[in-house]
Amino acid sequence: MSELIELQNVSLKAADMVEEGRVHKDLYSNPEIFEEELNKVFNHTWVYVGHESEVPEAGSFKTAYIGRQPVILSRDRKMNLHVLQNRCRHRGATVCEARKGKTKAFTCPYHGWGYGLDGSLRALPKPEEYDGVFDKKEMPLESLRVETYNGLVFATFKDDIEPLEDFLGGAKKWIDLFMKQGGGYPVKVLGEHRFNFPGNWKIQLENTTDAYHFPIVHKSFVTSLDEATADIFDFLDGEGFVEDLGNGHSVMVMIPQLVDLEADLDQPIPDRFAELAQALREEGKSEDEVKKLVRAAHGTGFNLNLFPNVSCSMAFFRVLRPVSVGETEIQHVALGGEGAPEAFNRKRMRLHEHFQGPMGFGTPDDGEAWERVQKGAQAGTDGWILVNRGMNNLHESRDGNVAGAVCSETGMRGAYRQYKKMMAAAGADQTAEESK
Repeated sequence: MSELIELQNVSLKAADMVEEGRVHKDLYSNPEIFEEELNKVFNHTWVYVGHESEVPEAGSFKTAYIGRQPVILSRDRKMNLHVLQNRCRHRGATVCEARKGKTKAFTCPYHGWGYGLDGSLRALPKPEEYDGVFDKKEMPLESLRVETYNGLVFATFKDDIEPLEDFLGGAKKWIDLFMKQGGGYPVKVLGEHRFNFPGNWKIQLENTTDAYHFPIVHKSFVTSLDEATADIFDFLDGEGFVEDLGNGHSVMVMIPQLVDLEADLDQPIPDRFAELAQALREEGKSEDEVKKLVRAAHGTGFNLNLFPNVSCSMAFFRVLRPVSVGETEIQHVALGGEGAPEAFNRKRMRLHEHFQGPMGFGTPDDGEAWERVQKGAQAGTDGWILVNRGMNNLHESRDGNVAGAVCSETGMRGAYRQYKKMMAAAGADQTAEESK
């Protein structure tokens, strides 16, 4: 008779499930840990809620989520930005269900309480019944602290948190480089699509700086490219790198020559971009402008992961939203240039559709891989997931950060280091309402 396998008891404390080089699979499937994450991570840090171009005018708004909590990003008549809890102060109904639009006020559909774009309570039916009960000034929609960096809008429930620029730290340099892909025009959201996959949010968080999977999972994408472009995407043995930027942020540089889109503009335009160049000339652009736009049209050579919920990925934004322990919503945001030539924005949309669109080559393949990780996490009673690739082959980056080869898991370890810190934080177990 064979010997019984001795099983190990695993602590349910999430912070104990993160070690340098590995994380426990229960982080993907334990519902108690998921609920703890919503509070300790999403309610206690800066979370991306949108891009300024999505609320361009007074009265513009878009709805978003911070963890599970619905919020509204709005711009008031003075062009100030607000992030408001999407919850009427009377009986708790959401006051806005549209994804985006323009309005003069938010009105609760249940009892008709009306709120201004800044969240202030402006009107309510039968106001005399509240005489002596409360002052309208005391009952606005709850506001979150909101700050922006280079068009990216973040919000937090914590009033005493560090400034956004401090939180972004070393990532600011890479955000600035990413925003050059407007080709001399301000970056603008052109559109977006959303889908849910049956897997934990951290599976996607890992993916953005994981070059190791690219030639395997995205083989069909590579075969759809012309030979010159396919060669560019053969980057595992190149000079790229992954850099830990601190606070859970990281960058994966796949194509170093495309890090700064405003460099080397004196180089001739490659033949494969001749059609776009000609279309831009026909729109009246000078040769210098054409070169700048052509170079920017195809995106940057890096993926930037901003903990916990957004990545600036080559040419688009990817925003994740945790729905449940085994379900995550993904929002893919197509980017172009505000006021840029039609040919430029059209090309940007076609490239987005080619890889990230619902019928593109990238999204379905990634989605299947993420789903398989979630399924595999159910197997066995004790199991660790490895994030140790490249641990013994690290170097210091030009900015003084820890970096590894492009196929290393340096970025994942950085994200989990921040995750472990937040999940282990003492006194972080109060709700978002209590922390205000």
